[in-house]
Amino acid sequence: MQRIIFTNARGQSVELKSSAPFLLQSVDGLGDVDADTQTQKSPFQDGSTYIDSVLQERAISLEIVIIASDKPTLLQQRQYLASVFNPKLGQGILRYENGEVVREIEAVPDGVPVFPSGRENRGLVFQKALVNLLCPNPFWKSTEITEEPTFEPLFQFPFEGVFEIGVQRDNRIIVNDGDAPTPVFIEFYGPAVNPKITNKTTGEFIKVNQTLQEGEVMKIDTTPGRKSVYFVQPDGTERNVFNWIDPESTFFQLVVGENEIEYSADSDIQGAIVNISYRKLYNAV
Repeated sequence: MQRIIFTNARGQSVELKSSAPFLLQSVDGLGDVDADTQTQKSPFQDGSTYIDSVLQERAISLEIVIIASDKPTLLQQRQYLASVFNPKLGQGILRYENGEVVREIEAVPDGVPVFPSGRENRGLVFQKALVNLLCPNPFWKSTEITEEPTFEPLFQFPFEGVFEIGVQRDNRIIVNDGDAPTPVFIEFYGPAVNPKITNKTTGEFIKVNQTLQEGEVMKIDTTPGRKSVYFVQPDGTERNVFNWIDPESTFFQLVVGENEIEYSADSDIQGAIVNISYRKLYNAV
């Protein structure tokens, strides 16, 4: 049984499923996304040379039937649906479940919900509704990551998609079996001088030329549009150290396949812990 939950930026949510009060009749756009194929052509060349393929935005359409016990309740539910799918609130989170997988995607209502007229579309205790959503980032995201258990007791793998690495072994293989490279969120616990995280598979690294004190945590986000590096003190005070990033650094992502991740510093990092979390990206559900 499939179920969709949309939560807007204000924290309001609506659950669409196979029962009242919000019955999900159909959903389109779970997989179909157009791609823009990039090519280039030289003079007198037969055909062209392929460069890359870029996915377009994802459009999702929902057909809903509001079911109520009486007309006042119906009007109240209709108003609530319009409030949740309010385009003025910006992006919300659309969560899709079908009994096998759970995926999430950021989506913004592409207009106010449509409540069509006519006897086949509305009655005393029911009202059909059409909701169109636009997803600027077309990828569905996983909500849970499971890592294979390790033979070293110093490694720990919680089920929230975060793993910890002890200093006796300073590298780890992460397998990204999603459909696209995915950004990472890194927590590096001090002390450390000039802490550095390297993706040895790609040769890219992130290095901060600052001293991470005992009790401090370096937090790195490589998400495009939200790239950041902070040192967080024990009392929660954040210090932006973006300007101290090594000029050769790259906010790398986990490529599809194996990624060998290594962490190091210009000092002894005995006792340091590095947490890396990520969400796999998928073309469809």
